[in-house]
Amino acid sequence: MKKLLNAAFVYMIAGVASGLFYREFTKLNDFPEGRFTQLGLAHTHLLTLGFIVLLIVLVLEKVFAISRSPRLFAWFLWLYNAGVILTSGMLIWHGSLTVLGRESSAMIAGIAGLGHIAITAGMIVFFVALRRAVMRSTAQPVSAPAEAALA
Repeated sequence: MKKLLNAAFVYMIAGVASGLFYREFTKLNDFPEGRFTQLGLAHTHLLTLGFIVLLIVLVLEKVFAISRSPRLFAWFLWLYNAGVILTSGMLIWHGSLTVLGRESSAMIAGIAGLGHIAITAGMIVFFVALRRAVMRSTAQPVSAPAEAALA
């Protein structure tokens, strides 16, 4: 649980910092306000996919002990975090090129696509681990004090 909390905190800092970078970098380079750049998307990807999703996973871990399937949980963490970092990095790179008036390449889009694939694979592994944890928790018999509370 500590890893999830720390990762969520790092993503929150990175998300806020990328928003600051977006605002200041566009101002510094006289980028027209309102014109699209992917720098703003990096900000929201880091905050939503990193910070918020990992806080939700933290709550689900507390309730269902998902990490009791340690291999699945480790695969989820590695795939998901690699995907979010790769995708966000490419958004920052592509957005910075846009602000600087430089041409982007298909390589950037391809690498960002690999990041999205890793995020998707991580989510699939997460749901497999979550399903196992939920099934494990519903298979346990209800204890006597819990039965009394239900009555």
